Amino acid sequence: MLDYNTQLKKLALPEYGRNIQQMVDYCCKIEDREERTRCAYSIIRSMGNLFPHLRDEADYKHKLWDHLAIMSDFKLDIDYPCEIVKEENLESKPEPMTYKLENIKFRHYGKTIERMIERACEYPEGEERDALVMLIANHMKKLIFQISKEDVDDAKIFKDLAFFSKGKIQISADTKALHEFKEAPVATKTTAKKKKKK
Repeated sequence: MLDYNTQLKKLALPEYGRNIQQMVDYCCKIEDREERTRCAYSIIRSMGNLFPHLRDEADYKHKLWDHLAIMSDFKLDIDYPCEIVKEENLESKPEPMTYKLENIKFRHYGKTIERMIERACEYPEGEERDALVMLIANHMKKLIFQISKEDVDDAKIFKDLAFFSKGKIQISADTKALHEFKEAPVATKTTAKKKKKK
């Protein structure tokens, strides 16, 4: 009667399959150390043949030896050609990273826009500042357009700009106009075929 995989021992590294695992189990039972080591080298070659595209990676062989040790449950007593991973290091986790949480007034703009507006306020009055402010305003409009495909009101953008700058930047929609953004047309299969024929 056949055994289902669900009834068999759980594989430590399923990507190598049950046949490789059985080879490792057999290797662990070999009594002669030299023969056991020769068997381990044969298993490493078989493991390498399963993933030939990874041979160009750095420490490729080292990874295979680590995997062999893991599959043997660290019970394979041989002369390893390199320092293998230690069992206690398998479960170790890196220290959690601390993130600086900042209050974002309007999430669709993000914190970067707020900082850009703060910098723009520091610029002296003139053409350079005006150009920077218009670039920021157009970018704000593009960010809103990504959320809502309906026409984005320039007056709304200028109002948000005045809010972020605490009133230092005041632009009227009557005097300035922002770029008009449109959705990019989606290429259909028929247009793609026509282009190939040309």
